[in-house]
Amino acid sequence: MKKIISMALITIMAMATLSGCGGSDEPATVSTDGSTSMEEVIGVLGEEFMAANENITVTYNPTGSSSGIKAVLEDRCDIGLSSRDLKDEEKAEGLTGTVLAYDGIAIIVNPENPISDMSLEDIAKVYTGEITNWKDLGGNDAEIVLIGREAGSGTRDGFESITGTEDACQYRQELTSTGDVITTVSQNPDAIGYASLSAVKDSIKAISVNGVTATEATVKDGSYLVQRPFVLVTKEGKELSESAQAFFDYITSADAAEAISSAGVVAAN
Repeated sequence: MKKIISMALITIMAMATLSGCGGSDEPATVSTDGSTSMEEVIGVLGEEFMAANENITVTYNPTGSSSGIKAVLEDRCDIGLSSRDLKDEEKAEGLTGTVLAYDGIAIIVNPENPISDMSLEDIAKVYTGEITNWKDLGGNDAEIVLIGREAGSGTRDGFESITGTEDACQYRQELTSTGDVITTVSQNPDAIGYASLSAVKDSIKAISVNGVTATEATVKDGSYLVQRPFVLVTKEGKELSESAQAFFDYITSADAAEAISSAGVVAAN
C-alpha cells in the first residue's frame, strides 16, 4: 500500500508540472551526467519516476563529478551530478548546487586484512606516506598499497578534504570509477581504498573510523566522519524543460526519501 501511495504521489507531482505544456503525451528525455558514485541512487530514482511517467526517459552518463559540472556549463545535460560541493569558482560561473543526499565514504580493505578500525589521523598518515607498513597499525608485515580516484573525482575531493590530505596523497593507482577501486582492493590483500558506502560489496571489507562503522544511521547523525554530499547541479537563470523540472521536483521532495534510502544514502529532505 505504501508503495502504491508513493507512486501515485510521483504521478500527481509530474502531472502538475507537465500540465498545460501541450506535449505531455510525447516522448521526452531527462539527461543526467556526472558522479559515478551517484549511479545507484539516480538509477533507483529514475526507475521510480519512469514507472509513473511512461513517456519520459531518464538517462545517466557516469563521467565523474567535474565532467558532469562541465556538462551543465556547456548545456550538454539537464542535471549535473556531483559528489562534492560546488567550488566558489564554479558558483561564480552561474552554477547552483542542490543537495540531494548525504553519502558515507567507506574506507575499504581486502577481506584478508586483519585491520578492522583506523583513526582518521592514521588514515591521513597512511595516504600521505607517513605510515607505509600494515604492521605499524597492528596488521601484517606488508607494504600498504594506496588506491584512490583520479583528479576531479568527487569521491577523491571529499576524502582528501575530510582527511586533510589535499595534494599530498601518495597513490599507487588512481582509478576512474568507484567500481574499479572496489575491484582492485578486492584483488590485493595489502591494498586500501575508499568508495561510496552505497557501492560497498561483499568482495571488500569496510573498516570503522574512530570506532564508528559507516551506516545510514551514523551518516545521518554525523558520528561517521568520512561523508560528503550528493549534489544536483543546474545553471542559474536557465529553466529546465517541463520533464526535467518534474524529475528534479520529485527527487528533491520528501516523497523520494524512501527510494533514496533504498540506495544506501541519506535523503537531504
